[in-house]
Amino acid sequence: MSVQQYEVGAIVEGKVTGIKPFGAFVALDGNKQGLVHISEIAHGYVKDINEALSVGDEVKVKIKSVDQESGKISLSIRDTLPAPEKSESRPQSQAPRQSKSSGRPAQQSSNDTQGFNTLEDKLKDWLKQSNEIQADLNKRVRK
Repeated sequence: MSVQQYEVGAIVEGKVTGIKPFGAFVALDGNKQGLVHISEIAHGYVKDINEALSVGDEVKVKIKSVDQESGKISLSIRDTLPAPEKSESRPQSQAPRQSKSSGRPAQQSSNDTQGFNTLEDKLKDWLKQSNEIQADLNKRVRK
C-alpha cells in the first residue's frame, strides 16, 4: 500500500513495532508504519510510554496526517478512545503526590487527570492552592 492510500481521519488496526521515549511506531501493513506521539496515546498524561504500550501490541489508530513527500504518517490512539467523563474524584490508580516541604499529600485539583488545561484554569487552581497553604501556615503561626 502506498502512503496515498491512507486517508486522514480513517481508523485502522496496527501493531506496535517499536517504542521510543517520544512515541510508538505502529506498522499499518507490511511496508508502511506511522508514529503515535506520546501525547496521542491517552486522554490523560502519559509519563512513561512503556506503561501504556508494549512491542507487539495490536492497537486501533486514527490517521492524523500523511506527508506525501516524506511518507511520514502521524497516528493517534487517543482519538479512537471515548473521552473520559469529568469527575471530581481522583481515580484509585493514582496515588496522592507528596509535598516536598511537609511530606503530606499535596493538594490535587480535579483537572490534573483531564490532560491539558488552559493557563487561566491552571492559574485559578494555583492561586486557590496557594491561598489554602497560606491560610494553613497562618493558623500554625497563631497557635
